[in-house]
Amino acid sequence: MVAISTHANQCYSDPRLAYQALIAKQTQAKTDSERININTASVGELATLQGVGVKTAQAIVDYREMFGRFESVDDLTKVKGIGQKTLEKNRHRLVVY
Repeated sequence: MVAISTHANQCYSDPRLAYQALIAKQTQAKTDSERININTASVGELATLQGVGVKTAQAIVDYREMFGRFESVDDLTKVKGIGQKTLEKNRHRLVVY
């Protein structure tokens, strides 16, 4: 007998819906105790931060690719869309290696 999982993967006809579902799943899997290295984090990981959507997360990755590694967490404010308030809401989860 084969057990059917209630958490079976769903198929999506629209790739955007699949992507949004993936982001939501990653967001749900993250806890506030998990730290994010802003020099290596993916767009999906960055999008789990409070006040940071996919567009801003992509801007962080783009900035990192253009200008190199962040020297400190405070350098995030150099990215368009990241202000001091957003930084402070997330500071406890951010690290730089």
